[in-house]
Formats: sequence, C-alpha cells, structure tokens
Amino acid sequence: MKTCLRNSGMGICMFILFLYAGNAYSQVIPGPVKYTDPKLPITERVNDLVSRLSLQEKVMQMQNNAPAISRLGIPAYNWWSECLHGVARNGIATVFPQAIGMAATWDPELIFSEADVISTEARAKYNECVSQGKRGIYQGLTFWSPNINIFRDPRWGRGQETYGEDPFLTGRMGIAFVKGLQGNDARYFKVIATAKHFAVHSGPEPDRHSFDAWCSERDLYETYLPAFEALVRYGKVYSVMGAYNRFWSEPCTASDLLLDKILRKKWGFTGYVTSDCGAIWDIYNGHKLQPDSVRASVLGVKAGCDLTCGDEYGSLVHAVSKGYISLSEIDISVKRLFTARFRLGLFDPDSLVPYAGIKPSENNTAGHDLLSLKIAEESMVLLKNDNHTLPFGKKIKQLAVIGPYADRLSVLLGNYCGKPSNPVTILNGIREVAGNNIDVLYAKGVDGLEDAAAKPLEKQAMNAPEPTAAEMESFALQIASKADAIVFVGGISPYLEGEEMDVNIPGFSGGDRTSLDLPANQTLLLKKLAFIGKPLVLILTNGSALSVKREADQIQAILEAWYPGQQGGKAVAEVLFGKYNPAGRLPITFYKSADELPPFTDYSMKGRTYRYFSGEPWYPFGFGLSYSKFAYLEAGVDKGIYSSADTVKLKVKVKNEGPFDGDEVIQVYYRKKDSGFERPLKSLCGFQRKNIRKGLTESLVLPIAVSDLRIFDPGIQDYYIEPGKYELLIGPDSSTPALITTIDLK
Repeated sequence: MKTCLRNSGMGICMFILFLYAGNAYSQVIPGPVKYTDPKLPITERVNDLVSRLSLQEKVMQMQNNAPAISRLGIPAYNWWSECLHGVARNGIATVFPQAIGMAATWDPELIFSEADVISTEARAKYNECVSQGKRGIYQGLTFWSPNINIFRDPRWGRGQETYGEDPFLTGRMGIAFVKGLQGNDARYFKVIATAKHFAVHSGPEPDRHSFDAWCSERDLYETYLPAFEALVRYGKVYSVMGAYNRFWSEPCTASDLLLDKILRKKWGFTGYVTSDCGAIWDIYNGHKLQPDSVRASVLGVKAGCDLTCGDEYGSLVHAVSKGYISLSEIDISVKRLFTARFRLGLFDPDSLVPYAGIKPSENNTAGHDLLSLKIAEESMVLLKNDNHTLPFGKKIKQLAVIGPYADRLSVLLGNYCGKPSNPVTILNGIREVAGNNIDVLYAKGVDGLEDAAAKPLEKQAMNAPEPTAAEMESFALQIASKADAIVFVGGISPYLEGEEMDVNIPGFSGGDRTSLDLPANQTLLLKKLAFIGKPLVLILTNGSALSVKREADQIQAILEAWYPGQQGGKAVAEVLFGKYNPAGRLPITFYKSADELPPFTDYSMKGRTYRYFSGEPWYPFGFGLSYSKFAYLEAGVDKGIYSSADTVKLKVKVKNEGPFDGDEVIQVYYRKKDSGFERPLKSLCGFQRKNIRKGLTESLVLPIAVSDLRIFDPGIQDYYIEPGKYELLIGPDSSTPALITTIDLK
C-alpha cells in the first residue's frame, strides 16, 4: 500500500484495494449511486443497492438482527417487533384488550381505529429511538402481528392471541387490523403487519418444534387458509410468518406448497416471509428433516422464507460455495427485504415520509386510553343474568369483591403486551365507579394456581407471614355475609396459559390446558359464597373458553371479561353498575367439558367449533346478553336469483324493546341442506354491530358476498360455488335463528 501511494496516489490505491478485496464485495458498480435517490422507482433503487453487497453482507441482512453496512450508509435494523394488542416489549404504551377480547367486540371498524393508534405509537417510539441511536429488538417498524390462526381447540394456550374459531370473523377482524397498522399512503407503509403463523398451527405447545399436523384438503381450504387469503388479497398484508410445526410432513417455514404454490402463485403475495424464532433450526434439530443448518437454510430460502429469526442463514455462504443454492436465489430474498425497508421510508429524507414527523408525545395519550376503555367495554360478554341481577341498583350499599384476580394486573394484560402507565384493576375500577355511596369490601379469598410458585419470593420480599388458605377463605366469607351482593373475580391468568410455558400443574401443561373447568379452589369457595344467599356475580378473566356449568346454577350473573387491557377494570365496573350496556359476543364456543372434544392433536375439524360440533355447548358461538331486549321483525333480500359474482343485499329490521339503549350484533349464517358435498352445519357469512335506542326500530342492510358461500371441491382442486337454494339464518347468535330467508344461486 505504501508503494502504491508513492507511485499512484490515494484515489488509484483505494480503487486497487477495492478490487483486491475480491470476495468482500460483489462488484464495482460504475455510474451514479441510485439507491439513495428517492425520485427513482423503489425497484430500481433496491436492485442497485443489492448489487453492491457481498454475499456475506447479503446473508447477514436475511437475519432478524441485521447489522449496519457502514460503507453504504445502511443502518442496523432488527426485524422483530410485537404489537398483538398494543406496542409490546418496548416500554410504556397503550395496552388494549387481548386479541380474543378484540374479537368479542365484533366491530372491525373499532379494531381498525385501534390498529391505527398502535401504528402511531409504534412510529412515535421508532422515531424517538432512532434519534437516540437505538436500533435494537422491539424498536423497529416490522411487527409480528396479527395472529390469525383458527382457535380450533380451547385447550390451546395461545388461542388468546387469535380472533377466535371462525374463519370469516377472523378474516374480517384481521383485515381491519392490518389496514390500521399499515396505513393508507400510496408509497410508504406506516408500519408493516405480519400474518402468522402460516398456516395449520394451533398447538399443542410442547410439541410444536417436532409436530406434524394433518388434516383433509377440505379442512385446509375451508378452515385453516381463508383468513390468511383474506389478509393477503384484501388486507394487502406485506409480511407472513411461517409456523414451527410441519404440515403434511413439510416444515411450514419451508413448505413449497404453502409459501410458493399457495401464498405467492395462487394468492399473488408480493411481500416477504419470515420464520418464527428458531424455526429454521427446528428443521434439522426438531423435525430431523435435514442434517445441519446449511441444508435447513437452503430448504427455507428455496421454498420462499426470506428472513430467519435467528442466525441460521449465516451458513448460506457455505451453501453457495458448495453449490447448494445460487446467488440469484439469495438475491430474491434480499431484494424482498430491502423493498420492505424502502417502503417504510427508512432510506428517504423525513420530509418525504408522512409518518416520520410523529412525535414521542403521540404515544400513550389520554385519547388512546379512552379508546382502550371503549374496546374493553365492547368486548364484555354477559353470559348470564338471572332475575335482572345486573346492573346493580341503588339498594346496594355494601359490595363484597372477592377472588384471586380482583386486584391482579396480569389479568388485564394477557401475553405479548406493553407496559401501561396507569392500569385499572377490576377492584379499583369497581371502587372508582361505585363512588362514595357504596362501601366496597375486598378479600382475595383463594390463591390463583400460579401463586404457589411465587409465594416463597413474595414472602421473602414482604418479610411477613402469608395468610393460610383457611384464613383467606374465612375473611372472604366474613365480608360476603355483611354485603348486599358479592362479586367474585376468578378464572385463569396468562401465567397459566400462553406460549410454550413451563407450567405443569393440574389442568395445565406447557402453556396449554388439559381441563376447561374452573380451578377447584375457586369452585369450592364459590359454593360457600352461594350458600350465604346473597346475589352472586362471577367475573371471568381468561383467554380461552371456560366451563362453569356445574357451578352456574348457584350464580345469578356471569360476565366474561377476557384479558381486558389497561382500562379493563373500569369497563367491568361500568357494566356492573349499568353505566354501559354489554353487547360483546363470544368468538369461540364454550363447551361443557373437554371430554366432548376430539383429541387435541387431531387437526380434523370434525366435532370442533360451532361449524362442526353437533353437541349442546354451554354457551354457543356468537352468544351474549344485553340489559335490553331486541326483536327481529323481518328479513328479505333484494332479488330472487344470484350469480357467483353478486352481493346479496340482506335487509333486516330489528327493534329495541327493552328499557336501555344498546348495541345489538346481528349475525347471518348460511347452510345448504341439499348439497352434493359434506358441509359444515352452518357458517358465518355476515354480521353488523348496531346501536339501537330503546323503543326504536332500525332497518339494516347487510351485504353478503356470494363468493363467501364457496366450498372446496377436491375434484377440481379449487373453490366452487354450488348452485341451488341456500338458507340465510339471521339472529343474535349461532344457536337458534330468529329469522330465515332463502336465496337461489344459478
């Protein structure tokens, strides 16, 4: 180098050094640098940038923790961020109800508003982090939400992350969430959403790294795929995450069928695919399908998995040298990933990117807190209300609030959550709404099942003896006997159900559940409270179906609260005291017992969900009570015969005959009795949440797309709309229709 400098000067020597690096850089690109010019098309800019990368640099960019490339001015970027129901794992953020509670609103427009707020907070946080030089995990703009797997079995611990058991409802809620996240700018994404986990994936959690899921083609195309297709075709989701398990013996994260033939070729997906964390490692370590990381990485990239959450793709340098994969195949994935970053505006001046000006002050605002409250209110499902026990009237002067989750923060949040700045527990919500006119008495009564493991640490921290179970129960019964009514806050918590958890206690296994029953200690205390003879109200916190069938006869009212977010306590209290008229609806079936279900590992839909379950559930899909009473007066359609491209305009009249203003969720299901195919018992095809004032009648028009009445025909390997007569079943839930009308498809 010194000799070169003496003879030729710095410019020539640096050029020679550039060439001498050989393998370090792919090639010297003559002419102007294009990737920095925002006036050029993104495709041209991406092609220019990728052409300047070495193989080593390319494969490092295909890992979630992508390092900076200083010589080209490319900053580091971590692709892993979470926003299932609010920006997660990145400090203070608004925490909305868990996804299963979002689904219980049956209100896609409201969920769109939530997602728009989440993406605003995400940009606010990102802009602040970048200004401080922070580019770490959970600080980016590519979010691994929503989870749109079908909640086929209530034993799955991650079902709380989903929008329930129905493909149609899941698709509508998912589309709204994705559109709210990604924004409506023609050039730039606000953030990028990720539909996960593609595709046939819903437990068991302990087996997911080696499990091979099997189902029929009918179940695949009629249950497991429709929501993903809806998000790709109509939500324009720009990222998809593969699942850990295999499907039909192919790893989902490296499935040619799922990622290439269906996702890209059939549905026209143009974004990028990411693995779940360690899923490429699972290909050789869990599924034992390849001998090592090199071959597993090759399998993933060739199938269409562009990004690994992990470091496995570093082995692709060796794979290229061995001829297992070509540079051009690597480039396809790298270009997809950089296209996403360009579409987020990460290489353009802030003045051009409409979301770059979002300030840190736009995170965790009072308005966002109010929206969290509204969604929590709409998510509340009143399951039982004998003798109009609720709402509480003026005669209530003393109220006993009892239960392991009455004053517990965790049951507000669920999993994959942010940190709320001022959460309201159910106990504190009741105290706030009750005001000074009602004396609120509190006793824990019993421990949560998760408390046993925490007790030694709690006891050590408090440096005080813990009350015994008998002492806790005695105090609870004492205050209950004094009160005019009793509220018991029970159920389960996110410390018991969730993703691959180290939980193995009766009723739970590895994050999943083995029983749908209430914990036995809660059941025992409920019986003793009922014996006192005061009005008894049960508040359930949970992310999956519970069965309280055996105890229900002794309980006057039951309110399903889910994991209701930072304002969940206030929302519960507003329902109890009549400040809010509940109208949430179950997005899942509540069975009487897990014994009614097929084995958890059986992915056939036979005997599962309201569409295929022929038994009598505890509470059916779509169920929910109100403080008011709604009458379905008449229904009709706009014409007699429809084609496959038509949309039926279903006209429905509904009257609020009760004493309260309130929302009604009008639901429409379809069935075809004389079909030549094996079909579900019924399937949701339309719904609308509508506020109707007391005494008034509303005339509604619900659009029913004929294309949503399709069925998969294995003979032609495609969807088919069978001609003939169909019944549209209209009512407040999936069990018994209030009205039936018929349409004819030619």
